[in-house]
Amino acid sequence: MTNAHDFIFDTQHAVASTVASGTFTWSAPSNIALVKYWGKKEDQIPANPSLSFTLSNCKTITTLTFVKKEEKGIHFDLLFEGKPKEEFKPKIQKFFERIVPYCPYIEAYHFTIDTTNTFPHSSGIASSASGMAAMAMNIMALERLLHPAMEESYFHKKASFLARLGSGSACRSIVGSIVVWGEQKDVAGSSDLYGIEAPFAVHENFKNYQDVILLVDKGEKQVSSTVGHDLMHNHPFAIERFKQAHQNLSALKEILQTGDLAQFVSLVEHEALTLHAMMMTSLPYFILMKSNTLQIIERIWAFRAKTAIPVCFTLDAGANVHVLFPEAVKEEVLEFIRTDLSVFCQNKHFIEDKMGNGALLIE
Repeated sequence: MTNAHDFIFDTQHAVASTVASGTFTWSAPSNIALVKYWGKKEDQIPANPSLSFTLSNCKTITTLTFVKKEEKGIHFDLLFEGKPKEEFKPKIQKFFERIVPYCPYIEAYHFTIDTTNTFPHSSGIASSASGMAAMAMNIMALERLLHPAMEESYFHKKASFLARLGSGSACRSIVGSIVVWGEQKDVAGSSDLYGIEAPFAVHENFKNYQDVILLVDKGEKQVSSTVGHDLMHNHPFAIERFKQAHQNLSALKEILQTGDLAQFVSLVEHEALTLHAMMMTSLPYFILMKSNTLQIIERIWAFRAKTAIPVCFTLDAGANVHVLFPEAVKEEVLEFIRTDLSVFCQNKHFIEDKMGNGALLIE
C-alpha cells in the first residue's frame, strides 16, 4: 500500500544541477462528483470516498516558468490572464508550503505562474480543482526533468497526491474520465492519498456523458467549502452519511457497469440533495441553493416524467446546477435547457460540457 512517505523526492537519483531553467504549460479540467466528498481529516484526507466525472471544456491552463536561484526558499510571481493577481498568491503560497516536504527542489527555483480559465472567472464555477491540478502537473513535469527515470504511473499518482494538498477535489482532475478518490473496499487501488481512474469497465450508456452547467449564481458563496467541510466534525448525521457514501459508491460502480440509467438518475440526484441536507442540518446551518436552483430541479423532474428522457441534476457546494444526460439525447435536452431552464440562470448563461480525460501537456 502506498503511503505519503513514498512521495518524498528521491534526491539520490536527481540531476538538479543540470536543470537551470525551463517552462511548461499544462491544462487540467474541472470535475463533478456524483458520490460527494463532504468532510475531511488532517492533511486533506477525505472523510468518505467520492466518484466523479472529469469534464472536458471547463479547464485551467497554467504556464510555469522556472529559473534556478542562489537563495533557498519559496519565491514566485503569479499572473492571472497575463496580469498580476496578488489576491490569489496566499493560496499558492500555502500549496507550496504543504508540498515542500515532498518536493524540496521547489525552494531552488523562482517560479512565474501564468494561469487562465476557459470559463469566466466570475461564472460561479469553482476553479480550485482545475487550478491546483494544473499546478501539480507542472511541478511534476519539473520533477521528471530532475528525475528522468520516473515511471508514468508514479508521475500521475504523485501529481494527484500534490493536487490534493492544494484542493481536495483537485486530485480527481489528473487522469481518467471517471475517478475514485478515497479508500473503498470494492475498488482496487483506491486510496485516500490520490485519485485513480475507475478500474472497471463502463457501459456504453455512460461513454461521453454530457454535462450542461446552469449558472444560477455567479457570486461568491456566503459559506466556503472549507468551512462546510469543517462543520462535519460535530455533525449529528456525519457517521451515517460517511457510511452511506461507501454504500452509494458500491451501488454506482455496479450501475456504471450495467448501464442502468434509471438507477443512475435516482442515486445521483439523491447524493446531490444529501450533500445540501448536510449543510442545512449542520450547526451553524446554511443554505447554498437559491430559489432558481429549486425551480430548475422541479422543471427537470417534470420534463423527465413527461418525456421519459433520463436527464438528471447534480449540485456542487453552491447554487449552480449540473444537468447530466447521455449523448444520445443531447439535442432534446439542449432544446429543453434553452427554452425552459436558461431563464433561471444569470443572464441566461449556461456552459455546455461533457466527459473528458484529465490533464494535458500543451508545451
